[in-house]
Amino acid sequence: MGQAQDLKDRIDAERLGFPFLIYRDGADEQQIYKLDPNRPRHTVGRDREADIRLDWDSKISGLHAELLSIAGKWVVVDDGLSRNGTYVNGERVQGRWRLQDGDTLVFGDTTLGFHHTRSEVSAVTVVDGEAFTRASLSEAQLRVLTALCRPLKGSPAYGVPATNKQIADELYLSVDAVKTHMKALFAKFDVGDLPQNRKRLRVVELAFKAGIVADRDL
Repeated sequence: MGQAQDLKDRIDAERLGFPFLIYRDGADEQQIYKLDPNRPRHTVGRDREADIRLDWDSKISGLHAELLSIAGKWVVVDDGLSRNGTYVNGERVQGRWRLQDGDTLVFGDTTLGFHHTRSEVSAVTVVDGEAFTRASLSEAQLRVLTALCRPLKGSPAYGVPATNKQIADELYLSVDAVKTHMKALFAKFDVGDLPQNRKRLRVVELAFKAGIVADRDL
């Protein structure tokens, strides 16, 4: 129930089209923080006054960083505010860093995912439920789909689907064979209109939602 609810909450947040941060708190509960465009400044830190309060992480400063909306674009700012630094996709932020959908932010030991899918969500076509069944997939496609989903077991807030190379290594296939299966899955799940970096995650989300893949399969 927890995993299903987490995934539903995440998909619902994406459908609204507003930028948001997703992370797990000190009790390992999923949290979704909406970045209100009418409030151009959001603070991150351990202090009670912080908008995004991450008070369970001792490596986070009282005022650690800021998220700013500039001309409709979101940036993370850490110009010396924190003691241990702010990282985006593994690189330390020096000053300002413009955020893109799918970026991973790290404050102390806490990881947050940044999502802003307004244009992408509007482009998604609703597919008839008939397409979302295990029977509609070949055995090979189902194996590839399961391997694709494996890193997201338990619905981690910042997880990313498996790469073609990881899938190939797990299933003893060539990378070209995996690419062929992935193209077929993109077509079956009708995600062709999405940017390349969103297709894989959307397929995973739809597979979990439809019950084609569940944690017990991973």
